[in-house]
Amino acid sequence: MNVERSELLAGIGQDALWALIEGRHGDPFSILGPHQSGGMTIVRVYLPGAEAVDLIDATSGRVMAPFSIAHPSGLFAAVAASRTGYRLRITWPDAVQITEDPYSFGLLLGELDLHLMSEGTHYSLSRTLGAVDMSIDGISGVRFAVWAPNARRVSVVGDFNAWDGRRNPMRLRPSAGVWELFVPRLAPGERYKFEIIDAEGTCLPQKADPVARASEAAPSTASIVASSTPFRWTDDGWMKGRSRQDRLEGAFSVYEVHAGSWLRDLKDGNRSLDWVELSQRLVPYVSDMGFTHIELLPIMEHPFGGSWGYQPLGLFAPTGRYGTPEDFAYFIDRCHGAGLGVILDWVPAHFPTDVWGLARFDGSALYEHEDPREGFHRDWNTLIYNLGRNEVKGFLIASALEWLERYHIDGLRVDAVASMLYRDYSRNEGEWIPNQYGGRENLEAVEFFKHLNSIIHERCPHAMTIAEESTAWPGVTKPPEQGGLGFDIKWNMGWMHDSLSYIEKDPIYRSYAHGTMTFGMIYAYSEHFILPISHDEVVYGKGSLLTKMPGDEWKKFANLRSYLAFMWGHPGKKLLFMGSEVAQPGEWNHDGSVTWDVLDRPQHVGIQRLVRDLNGHYADEPALQFGDFHPEGFEWAAADDAVNSVLGMLRYAPDRASSILVMSNFTPVPRYGYRVGVPSDGVWIERMTTDAREYGGSGLVNGAVSTEPVPAHGRPVSLSLTLPPLSTIFLQGPSP
Repeated sequence: MNVERSELLAGIGQDALWALIEGRHGDPFSILGPHQSGGMTIVRVYLPGAEAVDLIDATSGRVMAPFSIAHPSGLFAAVAASRTGYRLRITWPDAVQITEDPYSFGLLLGELDLHLMSEGTHYSLSRTLGAVDMSIDGISGVRFAVWAPNARRVSVVGDFNAWDGRRNPMRLRPSAGVWELFVPRLAPGERYKFEIIDAEGTCLPQKADPVARASEAAPSTASIVASSTPFRWTDDGWMKGRSRQDRLEGAFSVYEVHAGSWLRDLKDGNRSLDWVELSQRLVPYVSDMGFTHIELLPIMEHPFGGSWGYQPLGLFAPTGRYGTPEDFAYFIDRCHGAGLGVILDWVPAHFPTDVWGLARFDGSALYEHEDPREGFHRDWNTLIYNLGRNEVKGFLIASALEWLERYHIDGLRVDAVASMLYRDYSRNEGEWIPNQYGGRENLEAVEFFKHLNSIIHERCPHAMTIAEESTAWPGVTKPPEQGGLGFDIKWNMGWMHDSLSYIEKDPIYRSYAHGTMTFGMIYAYSEHFILPISHDEVVYGKGSLLTKMPGDEWKKFANLRSYLAFMWGHPGKKLLFMGSEVAQPGEWNHDGSVTWDVLDRPQHVGIQRLVRDLNGHYADEPALQFGDFHPEGFEWAAADDAVNSVLGMLRYAPDRASSILVMSNFTPVPRYGYRVGVPSDGVWIERMTTDAREYGGSGLVNGAVSTEPVPAHGRPVSLSLTLPPLSTIFLQGPSP
């Protein structure tokens, strides 16, 4: 059929035509795809660089009509017999491509999806936004969708269209500010970004997908279409096993790991291990050491490795540094198979300013605050999420659920909670904006945490949330219905700072700081605490845990042994950063590896063996677990002997079915005949001593010790003990 060029462009004004040609048109479906005009169905496609285009029958493959050149820039048009059932055969200079027309598909996202996104209650965003491989009417491809309400035009770009923003402009769904497009015949593995023209007509640097489920490894920055095929899990028993509460009540000992520097392959360019290799090396090691959980520093995609993941941009994508999303899921599956839970550090506080990331995503302050007094972290040179915006809250909650639901993660440790709770965090007077009542509390963050934790505990009853919160904010681990924030555990930063400041002192001065070791019990049951000796304590010139210890080599190791055992005897769950369990001499270097060669030395092997045995004793003894969260499970046996720098703790199982006495001597002087009152008459048996020769100690032991009718510490019977120098000992009391 001969059709004039004017008929092929009927109804299209010159401004609209030039906007399309120049890649500025915000409503490409009004021009491209099939359109009724004068009783005809006219199909238009815009394919800059194509030499010819034919309209072919979708069933038979026969040519229905050749396309005419409607504009020399690459706009083609043809008359079709109907609006459906056609394909495009595109002749490029070096290839012929057969595909369906992206502009022949109707609306992609449902009105309910759009409504929930606007409300901030769409908790499956990665199945709606981003890149989803799927089939529509039997045609496979990828549906792209992105939130950019203030953009004038959004295009998806990638290898499939030569990164040309003119080729695949998207359709705007104005009710939610979401742009969408289905690109046929694409498959997982494709690289892509979004090209956005802002409200002022400026073409922004191409943006990575905020909801991408896979990304290129840094320093590359493209998003990758991830497969929607479910992972092949074998952890049903683990996921249906003990409840979150059961796990929290029992032994809870966390090995904190930076995946990229736990072990490096020196024979292969000092590269990091990938997830499969970590499954083979890290998982059995942590299991053998008796830890109950691995906690990974943030593995969400992040541009700068030196941030250790704490400045992430891909909150839905495991970093490409260590393998594919499928590889990461395999690692989690292997952890669960070995009886290990997995906790991820997760960062909803801030994000970096990289131009291809979230910063001014559509040309406006979309994810962040406009005012730098609310929206900029000067400490970290990062941007702060605007938690007053529904879509941003929904984005963050959906990210949290992605890890818990899609990847079977057992818990999230939320970073920098204090920085979110206070509007004046690290700001001077006049540099922050008070809340509506004139206060410093960030009310939006408070509500966000309550909502986040309520949703997680409702949808993921297996999962726990942990707050890294460094202030005395009340009720961090109380339920929202009781006025709390709803976390399950809080890092006890106060205990960490106090105990490290004490143990770093020369023993001759410890008597003057005795109260720093007892102060933590004043507030120990105000929250559910974990005692963290984390990565933050072994970087930036702070030295390793071993080098913090005073004295000569023997004293350093003895101090470290006594301190670790005191930590395991003290109420609170346990967390230890990698390398500390082998007394690594140097501080952590994220570009290096744990210095495993120190295990050629017996003293380091002794520390490793001690940590393994402490975990084993903790796991086997209910008396060392119950008092972590329950005050009736703890008493001081000796709290006021500052002169001798001796501390004694009594730990009880429920109903006092068993008891453990933990005695620490923090001086290099052995104490013979040290008398301590105990609650039970009979024989107390020494279960562990850090002075044992197998740990590198001198071998002073107590064995079995019978009580004597000598009152001490307000109790009618007591023990006469030998307290080795710089040691902690555990004695089990007689059965009631």
